Amino acid sequence: MGVEHEISPKDRFLTVYGRKPVLEALDDASLVVDKVILADTARGQAAAEILQAAKAAGVVVQRASAHRVKVLAGNGKQDQGVLADVVAPRMSTLAAALAGKRPPARVLLLDGITTPANVGMILRTATAAGLEGVIVPRRGVAALDPMVVKASAGVAFRAPVLRCGTAREAAEMLVEAGYGLFALGASARSSVFDIELPQRAAFVLGGETAGVGAEVGELVTEWVSIPMPGDVESLNVSAAAAVLSFELVRRGTAR
Repeated sequence: MGVEHEISPKDRFLTVYGRKPVLEALDDASLVVDKVILADTARGQAAAEILQAAKAAGVVVQRASAHRVKVLAGNGKQDQGVLADVVAPRMSTLAAALAGKRPPARVLLLDGITTPANVGMILRTATAAGLEGVIVPRRGVAALDPMVVKASAGVAFRAPVLRCGTAREAAEMLVEAGYGLFALGASARSSVFDIELPQRAAFVLGGETAGVGAEVGELVTEWVSIPMPGDVESLNVSAAAAVLSFELVRRGTAR
């Protein structure tokens, strides 16, 4: 793997914060927790529970200032002075995935989806459908935090998450790598059930209110819609992702 494709710790771990999420991660034998960081101001029963659970799981506990924990958690109100880095075995960078020997054939690209529940449900659905990649940009999309993990019912830890800076950056990389870029839009004439797909295809899912952004939209190969005979204007983005993901399963092309 070249230097430009080295994967940083931020792209190997999901960081969860708060007493309950950290304890749940430590108690889950199927998860590998890399480390726990506990504020040096944390005392009492809550801190003792964390230390005991970490010891039982064989996980190192590092002490840091309360400010440092807040910075690392990225959430100053809900970290409760503790966070844990949980190994996400299928998490990587988009650059590394595209440079690999077998780049993913079908991927989802999240663009401006800011509701953690939607991101979590999309990760759960895409993983269930066997998709090989869900591109979650670091900017413009909800952070992969305990709310996303909860919405995914824990599947987020095992989801094929691919990281990059922005959705536009991802779109450029995908087009350069020869992917067809398809975007879901309610007014598109082409149906997701009828389109012909190239060997490699990426599907853009836009934000809850604005949809697919203009920066990504100008790179789209084709806009597609989900036919809705009923009197409803659009589907929730996570519901649309489910329809799309299992249409790929039906076609036998999810992988």
